[in-house]
Amino acid sequence: MTMPIDPRSLRKRKNGEAQFKALSYMALSVAGIFLVIFFTDIVRQGYTAFQQTEIQAQVTFTQEIFDNPISALDPKISRLVSRGVTRVLPMQLRENPQLLGHTQTLWVLANAEVDQYVKGKANRLKPQETALVDELRAAGQIKKVFNTGFFANGDSKLPEMAGILSAAVGTVYLLAITFIFSFPAGVMAAIYLEEFAPDNRLMHIVEVNINNLAAIPSILFGLLGLAIFINFLGLPRSSALVGGLTLALMTLPVIIIATRAAIRAIPDSIRKGALALGATHWQVVWDHVLPLSLPGILTGTIIGLARAIGETAPLLIIGMVAYIQDMPRGLTSAATVLPAQIYVWSAESMRAFTERTSAGIIVLLAVLLSMNAIAILLRNKYERKW
Repeated sequence: MTMPIDPRSLRKRKNGEAQFKALSYMALSVAGIFLVIFFTDIVRQGYTAFQQTEIQAQVTFTQEIFDNPISALDPKISRLVSRGVTRVLPMQLRENPQLLGHTQTLWVLANAEVDQYVKGKANRLKPQETALVDELRAAGQIKKVFNTGFFANGDSKLPEMAGILSAAVGTVYLLAITFIFSFPAGVMAAIYLEEFAPDNRLMHIVEVNINNLAAIPSILFGLLGLAIFINFLGLPRSSALVGGLTLALMTLPVIIIATRAAIRAIPDSIRKGALALGATHWQVVWDHVLPLSLPGILTGTIIGLARAIGETAPLLIIGMVAYIQDMPRGLTSAATVLPAQIYVWSAESMRAFTERTSAGIIVLLAVLLSMNAIAILLRNKYERKW
């Protein structure tokens, strides 16, 4: 005999469900609005960094250029040209001695203040300098071009010369080291815990600690890396090796949890069928369980690496915030990464570094979104429905 349903109770439950849905939609809408505001502000401030102002100048190569490089330029526009250009001119003459005594018309890099003025941003140009810039623009001697230096140069104290090349190479080094140390260890640990570990109190404690490590603040891994790899093992501070090992410690719990979830999703019927045909437990895992769970493992690994590439706090602790102009020459040489480079630029006082900071964030977001998109594509393409 079924009990009659109270209409008032049913109506109350439906009202509660409607209120819950409304609150959920409201929360999603607020989050979406904040994301739109964030991305709009970042793009608005950063897209101009992908353009650079150049000035047409008459460059005269004389012997005096080695002692006073600025003498090669017209005194009228020399104060508008980047100091980086005057550093390069003696090198050009040294490499091509036949230029001595000749005058060439070249497009040279403008300094940061001129660049900001041409882009319509706040600057510190004097009135006579702005008048000169306007005069040159009217004469067609100033133009904006794609800023290849942003991708081809390393860091610099001059905003117009600063780029992300050294940070990008350091990031690749860091990700490679993180993957090499965290992926095999994480997968093997997950296989042992899921397939071979005994069901006892010790294993339960290990599992709880793994879950806790995946949730603790990342700066604690920086302290751990500082204590183990720098203070105890004596590895070079601010090196790609130390940074990669530190991020590997941070990524390891994520890979273990993702791998265990992927292995757990494989039906027991596959294991039982393989065992019934005479396969050993290890053969079942290696030949059947692991290949079928590989899409989920790769997805979790890519997401873990995407988290690692966006981390700054642990890298600050191990000293990867130094001024690094050149690309790292090896695993133990000083290196920087994109998040640390963005942090350094954000602390600079010159206004021109603001757009460099936003442009760096745009590049980093593009990399992170690409990695997450690859993870989703791998999961959708290779994941099997049981």
